[in-house]
Amino acid sequence: MRRVGFEVRALGKTLRQKRNRVTLFEEMGLPKGLVAQLTAAGIHEPTPIQSHAIPHALNGKDVLGLAQTGTGKTFAFGAPLVTQLSEMTGRPDSKMVRGLILAPTRELAKQISDSIKLLVVNSPIKIGLVVGGVSIRPQIARAARGSDIIVATPGRLIDLLDRQALSLSDTRFLVLDEADQMLDLGFIHSLRKIAGLLPKQRQTMLFSATMPKQMNELAASYLQSPVRVEVSPPGKAADKIDQSVHYVAKAEKMNLLIERLKTHEGDLALVFSRTKHGAEKMLKTLHKSGFSAGSVHGNKSQSQRDRAIRDFREGVIKVLVATDVAARGLDIPDVRFVYNYDLPDVPENYVHRIGRTARAGAEGQAVAFCAPDEMDALKAIQKLMALRIPIGSGRPWEDIEIPVGKKNGARPNGNRRRKPSGSNPQGGHSAKPSTTGAQRARQRRKSKAARSAA
Repeated sequence: MRRVGFEVRALGKTLRQKRNRVTLFEEMGLPKGLVAQLTAAGIHEPTPIQSHAIPHALNGKDVLGLAQTGTGKTFAFGAPLVTQLSEMTGRPDSKMVRGLILAPTRELAKQISDSIKLLVVNSPIKIGLVVGGVSIRPQIARAARGSDIIVATPGRLIDLLDRQALSLSDTRFLVLDEADQMLDLGFIHSLRKIAGLLPKQRQTMLFSATMPKQMNELAASYLQSPVRVEVSPPGKAADKIDQSVHYVAKAEKMNLLIERLKTHEGDLALVFSRTKHGAEKMLKTLHKSGFSAGSVHGNKSQSQRDRAIRDFREGVIKVLVATDVAARGLDIPDVRFVYNYDLPDVPENYVHRIGRTARAGAEGQAVAFCAPDEMDALKAIQKLMALRIPIGSGRPWEDIEIPVGKKNGARPNGNRRRKPSGSNPQGGHSAKPSTTGAQRARQRRKSKAARSAA
């Protein structure tokens, strides 16, 4: 009898746990129909950013959300947005937009659109996608009918606004996702213009993985008395990412990449290049070496980019070479390896790049290659993350200093690892780029990246 009683109590506890998992979203105030859609999408429990942001958003508060990439930010703003739009009656007027979501790149905009469509199944709410790289005419025709939600990149949205194809005068809900990347891509002027076209009486949610200084200006322009929600330190990568850095001469990077890719040919690997030309050159070399690979960058049409990402997701190709257009907005759980073939100029982009692996609780590896002229970039990355990335091979080209007293592997008392005397094992030499020249190059790349992303 005792055994039976124990089993009954255990069964009751299990049933209560299952019931609680399903109703956690309902306890926040989300409608049952929307909770059912989340459940159908395999989402039973809210992530920390969702738990903190959704209740405030449902109460009509402006929200400033800070969380690392891959933490569920899309549903953190998508669920309350859909909830409030479903309570509105009638259809939006011609050219009017009730809810606007801005994203920095086409890939991220499409991912957001696809995710929110999961929440509006069997609902009259319609989602429109406004991005570059495709014909503008169908987007103009779609906008003319009025829109419940438009997911857009700033550049293409400005194009439609300039053509008077749509109006933001009746927009009641606004979301800026990955706002820090929009700043990095040079969209600040577009964002200022868009802000001036929005009604003052609206709800705004701004989400970002990092909080650069310029973000304060953007937040002040868009948000009114926002609730700040921060669930992880800015610049922190997912815990299950195994990071390493290889100090290697630039001329030897490709040989090292091929050598490493051959050790895990069955796994999906994402390789980041700094430039579009470099990505294509790398792709040709990988093809000659027998790898099934594709590429995504600003010189590719949107259909080519979509096809490459689809083939990568389905495992048709095992290696995807990309520029930073894929640093965010690429949600493929099976990516096991991320290679920073070229280190990014903006340290925050490193965090976003490696966030393409170890998604949905999985484990992943992030491997960085560092040539002599990339030491400044590596130092900036390690300072942002407050850790010293473990060395995979080679030795540092010059001193690396980590902030005093930081955790996650930082050396106490500001100790520095110094380059040993003599030449390093890869045969390179310490080199430091001209600050002025590097700044000019960064500005040129930002302008090109912004045009490609929109």
